[in-house]
Amino acid sequence: MQHLLRYVLIIMLISLQIHIYGPFSQEPVKTFTRFKDTAYCGRFRSDGQLLVAGCEDSVVRLFDVSGKVALRMFRGHTKAVHVTDFTSDRYQILTGSDDYTCRLWDIPNATELTTYHEHTDYIRCGVTSKLNRDLFITGSYDHTLKLFDARVDKSVITMDHGQPVESVLLYPSEGLLVSAGGRYVKVWDLLKGGQPLVSLKNHHKTVTCLCLSSNGQRLLSASLDRHVKVYSTTNYKVVHNFDYAASILSLALAPDDESIVVGMTNSVLSIKHRKSPEESKEIPGQQRQRPSYRVFVKGKNYVPKQDDYLVSKPVKQHLAKYDKQLKKFNVSKALDTALETWLRQRKPEITVAVIKELDRRGTLKNALAGRDEQGLSQLLNFLIGNLVDSRFAPVLVTAAEMILDIYQSVIGQSAVVDRQLLRLQELLEREIDYQQDLLEVLGMLDTMFASSLPRKEVPCSALSRLNGMAQEEASTSRPQLQAT
Repeated sequence: MQHLLRYVLIIMLISLQIHIYGPFSQEPVKTFTRFKDTAYCGRFRSDGQLLVAGCEDSVVRLFDVSGKVALRMFRGHTKAVHVTDFTSDRYQILTGSDDYTCRLWDIPNATELTTYHEHTDYIRCGVTSKLNRDLFITGSYDHTLKLFDARVDKSVITMDHGQPVESVLLYPSEGLLVSAGGRYVKVWDLLKGGQPLVSLKNHHKTVTCLCLSSNGQRLLSASLDRHVKVYSTTNYKVVHNFDYAASILSLALAPDDESIVVGMTNSVLSIKHRKSPEESKEIPGQQRQRPSYRVFVKGKNYVPKQDDYLVSKPVKQHLAKYDKQLKKFNVSKALDTALETWLRQRKPEITVAVIKELDRRGTLKNALAGRDEQGLSQLLNFLIGNLVDSRFAPVLVTAAEMILDIYQSVIGQSAVVDRQLLRLQELLEREIDYQQDLLEVLGMLDTMFASSLPRKEVPCSALSRLNGMAQEEASTSRPQLQAT
């Protein structure tokens, strides 16, 4: 392990070289150039004496850290190898390739031991057990994670991540597994057969890599959204965030978590060091001075001159609570806010406007669903009080239909809800009777108005004169035609 402390990271560039950087000089202290194509996934052995790496040309190369020439070259894959790792006994190598296979190799004999053909897409991540030399896990773009036991010829546990898997990580106890793919970071319980425990969605783009602190209390995830999120492993809440200039492809921590190293798509390697306890302490007497009183009253009594151009300060618009929830797409909370007692009683038009906006977005059904007896009762009370209002009826009728569709299975389980539904039914029946009576009265009024109006005859004198002119023109036109 002392040999490992000499190096902060092994970084694979998108080139034909592998560089090993020193922890303090931040310059390459060793370079391996025996690659014919792009090199991938460099891994140290636990004693720090050997290094294994995959390549685009499908050949796996094993190096002695103190030398430059490859000690072993393992051939068998047919496509690029993106996954390499040593087993815990130090005498075997795990590899995963774009040819959908993962293989175990024997280092002393340079021979292939086992091949697994269970994945149906590229294998881009994998990890070996540090407690059992026969166990290893692979992640693939076919959305699955597979736990293999070298003593059997097939996988023993399969987990579905739901997205192409980019990175996997084992806790030191190896009872928990972390996977990253798409925008999700998921934690699995291997002791319960791969049961999912936690699903985190804090990134805006694909999560590319994972890392665990040396004490196991912090989990780090990096993404193409240029952020590194730091989670507490006790409750999996984000406790810190790092922002970078470009999308992140690789992430590592130095021993004792003294440095965080990030590789980005703009070919930049970023190394951030933790401050020492001496540097983090504030020196007494050098505290930041607060601004004096004159700073706050400066220009307070200034009067603009006649030729001055006055720039008005923009007035900040404060959004209502329900508008903030709509802006965050929290549709259920927005509807709950609009149904607060003072708002629905004094300004029911605001509540109806929120319901109409949710219906326009197509999320009204989601906002109405999942309510308990109290929430459903509150919603039905609002419908009973405002459904017959001609201003609100078109919107509230749609909401009432959705409520009946969603909660028809729970009718009969709550006496309060049942009474409100009966009141709503009676209200609708009474309103329908009123509308029918109004239609009958309107028909009678139309008949009375039509019979009471006097009939007026249209004068036809102008029409007769016009017909006479037409006849006269016809009679004068006939002789002309005979003459010709």
